[in-house]
Parts: sequence; structure tokens; C-alpha cells
Amino acid sequence: MRIFSVENLTKTYGDKQLFQEIEFHIESRDRIGLVGVNGTGKSTLLKVLAGIESSDSGNIDHSKTFQLAYLAQEPELTPGKTVLEEVFSGTSPILQTIRAYEEALSSLEQEPDNAKTQNRLFTLQAKMDAEDAWDASTQAKTILTKLGVDYYTASVDTLSGGQRKRVALAKALIQPADLLLLDEPTNHLDNETIEWLEGYLPSYPGAIMLVTHDRYFLNRITSHIFELEMGSLYRYEGNYETYLTKKAERKAQTLLDQEKHQNTLRRELAWLHRGAKARTTKQKARIQRVEQMKETKFQTQENELDLQVGAARLGKKVLEARDVTVQFDDKPLFSHFDFLFKPGDRIGIIGPNGSGKTSLLNTLAGRVQPTAGEVETGETVKLGYYTQLQQDMDQQLRIIDYIKEVAEVIHTADGNIITAEQMLEQFLFPRNHQYTYIHRLSGGERKRLYLLRVLMQEPNVLFLDEPTNDLDTETLGILEDYLDSYPGVVITVSHDRYFLDRVVDQLILFEGGGAVSTFYGNYSEYREKVQEQPKLQQTKPEPIQERKEKKKQKLSYKEQQEWNSIEDEIADLEERLEACAEGITEAGSNSERVQELFTEQQELEQQLEQKMERWEDLSLLVEEIEKRR
Repeated sequence: MRIFSVENLTKTYGDKQLFQEIEFHIESRDRIGLVGVNGTGKSTLLKVLAGIESSDSGNIDHSKTFQLAYLAQEPELTPGKTVLEEVFSGTSPILQTIRAYEEALSSLEQEPDNAKTQNRLFTLQAKMDAEDAWDASTQAKTILTKLGVDYYTASVDTLSGGQRKRVALAKALIQPADLLLLDEPTNHLDNETIEWLEGYLPSYPGAIMLVTHDRYFLNRITSHIFELEMGSLYRYEGNYETYLTKKAERKAQTLLDQEKHQNTLRRELAWLHRGAKARTTKQKARIQRVEQMKETKFQTQENELDLQVGAARLGKKVLEARDVTVQFDDKPLFSHFDFLFKPGDRIGIIGPNGSGKTSLLNTLAGRVQPTAGEVETGETVKLGYYTQLQQDMDQQLRIIDYIKEVAEVIHTADGNIITAEQMLEQFLFPRNHQYTYIHRLSGGERKRLYLLRVLMQEPNVLFLDEPTNDLDTETLGILEDYLDSYPGVVITVSHDRYFLDRVVDQLILFEGGGAVSTFYGNYSEYREKVQEQPKLQQTKPEPIQERKEKKKQKLSYKEQQEWNSIEDEIADLEERLEACAEGITEAGSNSERVQELFTEQQELEQQLEQKMERWEDLSLLVEEIEKRR
């Protein structure tokens, strides 16, 4: 069923036209991936659809009861609110009730004997029953838990960038919506959280449109791909893999059409040059037609980055970390880290947010001094460091001046010279835009420009801290191709699984609590091994010592007493569980009594499980003794 329609939508930014008279519609269970080179207007289109920005012209149509939730690329939280107030904000009556209930519950935890708060909580429990809000509350708690949001009473003003993103994402997922718009939802999330989100979104009840650089995520979530290219919108049915195939077919057809067009134009021009006799009116019409054909443009030029930047010579000694410890507020981020980085290394660093991945890069780069240990750097090392923050980017500079601050020319791997202007063109900054001020670029365009600046230093050791954030998939593909033939060392922090699979062959794993380990292989190989671990543990044979312990001639006195009574105890627990279940049914809307019985039920189930496990152990022991008699 169609729930959202767009007709003739046009938007310009300054003298740049982002999209012109685009049309599409969204149906109730659509999963749409929005792709395109940075700067083509993906984020702007989402803002227009969300009503945050206006369009120059066009119509957006949906029902009066239509609800929309939006996650911005840079989270926009309400100053002064607590996390709880922000997550459960909105006009939905159920969300308002859940927020009031959670606030009362939090207050009661701080003042357990406050009678006024107790009464308020009881009233809100009844209201939760009346509005059937418990399921929504449970789902919301699950989302918050999976996203690692447990700081409910904290002010949003005190949150880090990663925490703000998680809170904003939780808010977007919890809000009731017919259409969910997500702009780079995987930024600032660790790999495990991304995998959870990847499993959650397919069951989301509404439609979804998302912008993401994570190609595995895009491929597994989407059922349609919309591509913005040179002001036009192209629609493809299928996931990202299908889109790549169909786009190649479209480009091939466009080239064929262009060739036919050129042949026709050539014949027309030849006819005119021969001065063939014809009536004047026909001649004028033919001239006009030729002029129109000359103006016809075909979008056949691929936005490719032909990265051929060379690298300074690198000796045998690169980097060596010896017994390195780094602390933050007297808490170790990582301890006793030893690692020898060798020429040709391709290393990825992964782990939970806040575990110390960026701190390791900064320590290796000499920007942070270790609390203990030392880092030795080879004499020939020329470091290029792509950071997340881009602190050195002066946004009042023009694009060309920003690049020329590093070098006016660079040397390619094959010994040729490329000018700064030529490199900018290869990085999708045409000559007529190279004198644009940086502050007028989109976030993704700034990232692309910053990447070019780092590579133009011709480093032989390349540090990449979350390089995939905000870069489009096409730029990432070309960067990966470049790194395939890059002669230097690559050390990257990334949560992008596809990028890690393409670029690295060894992982440094931050496991939390200061522990660091290593793995030889890419990310998918590592995850496959992790998933196999529980299976290996389940099929692991019992140690020989345990088998010897079980070779008894008879039960001990204590075991015999336990064996004599355990079946009666199991039967008693089962009867008490049945009584609990009946009590919950009879309690009806008495939420306090229901909660008491539910707690008792959980405790009884745990006791029963333990008794059953013990009964199984004893029965095996008895059976073994009987066999030996």
C-alpha cells in the first residue's frame, strides 16, 4: 500500500542544483537505500522529506495520520533534557505514559520510602495496564539495552558524540512511525551493535529509507535502491548487490544510446556540409535539430577516483610497541601492549566504543605519551594520519588553497607528476568548483577533500581512524582499490565490516578492561571463529580426570539422600509453578500482586532448572554404578 508520494521535487543549494523534479513513492514495508556520491544531496533529501528543510518546488503527499521518525547524521538533542525525557519524547500517549512510569520508577529507586512516589507509581502501573503499554515498554527497554543506553538520568548536554548518536537512534526506533528515515545510522556504533541493528530492522513495522556507507548493512536490509546522480533519481528494485548489476546495465545502455546519437549527428552534419538542396524552411528546421542534438548530454562519465599517489621509501624498521600501557582517569584503556609493525602490514583495530582504539593510534603516532612502556619509530617512517575530527581544516579556505598547503604537485607510483588541480578533479572536484570555500561543502565532501590532503603527503605509513564515516560507497570502493596496491603500511580503526574484509589481513582486538589480543585474518574470518567457539565448547569431550571421578562403586551417603528426595522436590516445584500461573491469571489488573507472583515464578523456574540438571547428573551416576555391579 502506498503511504508516501513525492512529485516534481526540486532543491538547489547556492548555485548547485542537488535534485530536479524527482518523483517516487514509498509503500508500507519498503526498505530503501539511498546512495550517491557525497554532495549529491542525500542528506538534504532526507531533511526535505522529514520537513526540516523546504524544497524549491514540488509536492509531498501522505495521509493526515501519517507519522515519521528521523535520525540526523549529526544528532540533534534537546538541551537540558535527561536521556529518559529525550528518548520517550513525542506526542504518542503510550510514550508519554512510559516516560512518566520510568521517571517514577527511577525516583523510587533513589527514595524507596517516599509514600507519594509509591502512590504515583501504582497509579502509573494501572495506566500502563489500561493503555496496554507493557509490550511497548519492553520493546523500548530492549532497544535501549542493545544500544548500550543505561544512563537514563544523565543530561544530554553531558554525553559524548557516540552516546548522543545512540540516544538519537534509540529515540528514532522507539517512536511510532509509518516511515523511518535514517542518515548514517551505523556511524559511532561498534560492530556488535551494528549486527544487532542489522537483525532488528527487517522486523520494523513501518517503511525505512536510509543512507549508509556500510555495504554489508545496505545489502542485507534493503529491497530497493534509490540513486541520486547529477540531479536525477534512478530507482532499482532489489538490494545493493542487484543495484550494482542493474546500474552497470544502465551505463552500458547509455553508452549505446550515445553512440547512436553521435552517428545520427555525424550524418546530419555531413548532409548540411554538402549543402544539399532543400526548401529554406526545411533547411532551417534541420539546422535547429542539429543544434539541439549538439546540446544533448549523456551521463556516461563515471565519478571515479584514479588514485595513483606514490609513497616515500620505507625501511625495514616501522613501529614497535613495547609493554605499552595507556590510562585515562587512572583507568587503563590497554595494558602491557607489545606489537611489532612490519613493512607491508595491513592491520585493522576493532572493539567496543571507548575501549581505547583511537588512543592506540594516537600513542603510535606520538600524539599521546604512554603511561608506561615505549613506542619506537623507524627513521624512514613518513606518517599520514586521517583522523575523525579533521581539526586542521580551515573552513574559510578555498578548496584549491587547502590542497596546495600540502603540495602543488605529487609524484605517482610510476614516476609521473600530477598537479593539485588534476588530483582535485580525480577526487570529483571539477575545476569550476575548486575555488569554492570549504564551509559550503557537505560533510562527505569535506571528508573526501581531507582524505586527498592526507594522501598527497605521500606517506609510507597510513593511519586511518574511521575512514568510512560519511564517505560514499563509490569513494570507498576506489579507496579500497588504492590500498590494494599501496606500497606502505596501513593501520585502520573501523567498524565497517566490508572495508575491513577488503583492506586488512590481521586484527588487533580490544576486548575491554584493558585486554588486547590479535587475530590473523579479516573481520568475517574472525566472526566465523567467534561463532564457532560455543559449538566447540558444546562438543568438547569431558576431561579424563572428571571421568575417573565418576567411576564410583556406590553413592555417598549425602548423594543417596539427595537421590531419594529429588524427584519429590521436582514435583513440588512444578505444583508451585502451576499455582503461580493461576494466581497471575486471577490477579487481573492488580499489578502489584502480578509483579510479586511473576518474581516468585522466575525464582521457582530457576530452582526447577537447577534440580533437573542435578537429577540428570545423579541418574547418570546411578546408571553407571548399576552397570559395574
